[in-house]
Amino acid sequence: MIQLINKIQDSLVGRCYIAAIRFSDKYLFSLLVLFIRVWMARIFWYSGLTKISSWQTTIYLFQYEYKVPIIPVEVAVLLSTATELTMPFFIVLGFMTRLAAVPLICMTAVIQFTYLDLVEHLYWAILLATIVFYGPGRYSIDYLIYYKASVIKKSLRQNSKFLI
Repeated sequence: MIQLINKIQDSLVGRCYIAAIRFSDKYLFSLLVLFIRVWMARIFWYSGLTKISSWQTTIYLFQYEYKVPIIPVEVAVLLSTATELTMPFFIVLGFMTRLAAVPLICMTAVIQFTYLDLVEHLYWAILLATIVFYGPGRYSIDYLIYYKASVIKKSLRQNSKFLI
């Protein structure tokens, strides 16, 4: 079986397939995650803008329509609005992206279980979870920070070998 796999890998078709997979992993998945980041940020950003367009109406909706449990209405309005207006920036820029996606997943769960049961919220949760589990991709500040840190560590390791 291993010989068959090696034969396939060594063939022209196998080499082309492996090259396509590497290209896809390196660039196309990051484009997909960038699209997901922009899409999800847009949804929550517009929701936040709607909330601040009429503060009294937003408080009324949270009090009588949404019926948010546990926390006071004013606190819920302030927290949700602040989250919807700040987290999209982090997500689009790709800065602290995984951390920024977590409150949006929590908000999605609250919306789903307390107010409106829609399949769309499941899709939002899956897309946000993709960001949390796989990261923001190459086209993000997080990637630049990670890459720069790994380059610095590598150079420090190489320089320390010369010092010994």
